[in-house]
Amino acid sequence: MLTKEKILEALKHVEDPELHKSVVELNMVRNIAIEGTNVELEVVLTISGCPLKAKIHDDVEQAIIDAGATSVSLTFGTMTPEERAELTKSLKKEATTDTGMPDMLRPDSGVKFIAITSGKGGVGKSTVTINLAVALARQGKRVGILDADIYGFSIPAMMKIKQKPTMIDQTVIPVVSNGVKVMSMGFFSADNNPVMWRGPMLNKWIRNFLVNTHWGPLDYLLLDLPPGTGDVAIDVAAMIPQAEEIIVTTPHNVASFVASRAGVMAKHTKHTILGVVENMAFYEEQDGSKNYLFGRGGGDALATELDSQVIATIPFASPKENKVTSVFDEESYISEVFSLLAEDISFKMEAEKV
Repeated sequence: MLTKEKILEALKHVEDPELHKSVVELNMVRNIAIEGTNVELEVVLTISGCPLKAKIHDDVEQAIIDAGATSVSLTFGTMTPEERAELTKSLKKEATTDTGMPDMLRPDSGVKFIAITSGKGGVGKSTVTINLAVALARQGKRVGILDADIYGFSIPAMMKIKQKPTMIDQTVIPVVSNGVKVMSMGFFSADNNPVMWRGPMLNKWIRNFLVNTHWGPLDYLLLDLPPGTGDVAIDVAAMIPQAEEIIVTTPHNVASFVASRAGVMAKHTKHTILGVVENMAFYEEQDGSKNYLFGRGGGDALATELDSQVIATIPFASPKENKVTSVFDEESYISEVFSLLAEDISFKMEAEKV
């Protein structure tokens, strides 16, 4: 026999797909009416025009049918401003300590931070960030990307993300793409307008991305830093002293020379250098020979100077791999390289926590 208690018990396993909490826990289920095996109910969404309304509908309907209903009549409402304010307060309370510091920044939070940096632009730093994050997600890790390149944000465009983050009052829900949660200034800059801020505003927005974003449980947060050693890099070092860094360069000696400054800064700020990624290392011709378009040895020279090692050598993509998105196909050779890199990094970083 169907009862309200049985319906609620079934719906405890249905999550809001953005907040990743039970619709029952979020008090979204209202006005349950049962007549035999026919069930009527209302689901109250966090905001009007919720982009995942259809998924919530299907999940709720299926859960109730699995509980024994033969038909489900489902209507939708929207939380009142007071209810949204209470929800925001609850989310922030979960995600911050008593001092207001994001819970994820506590040394014992379990979140591993990887800052991806370079000496100069154009070396593929963001491509490395995206594909490493996706590789970790494909291996079952809970991963986020913070596009901290405030002036040169590119992650949403590179991943072809069209939707905007959901806002619940002052709390932002990251967009999920390829299993990775993404937050970027690119979501808030209309028509690709430039960001023209001085240092204090940069610090404020990086902090906002950490404090006012509902990241949910994460194993890894990758930060795509702007090239060089400017304000953002300094702020991130101060906010996240436990972060470890990957330095990206090309084989060209100038790129390697400039990248060494980012590595020296990492050491100065006490960040551990995970290693050097040499991107655009070579192009493989049709006959299998390697064409070193940018020369050779830059990655090794940088690793030697920083007393580190080259942890991945990424070739140019072949024409068939140059797709619309910067995420490489899981079956491609370059994706395999990133998969091995993800395995090595997770093994090393998780061993450090033991």
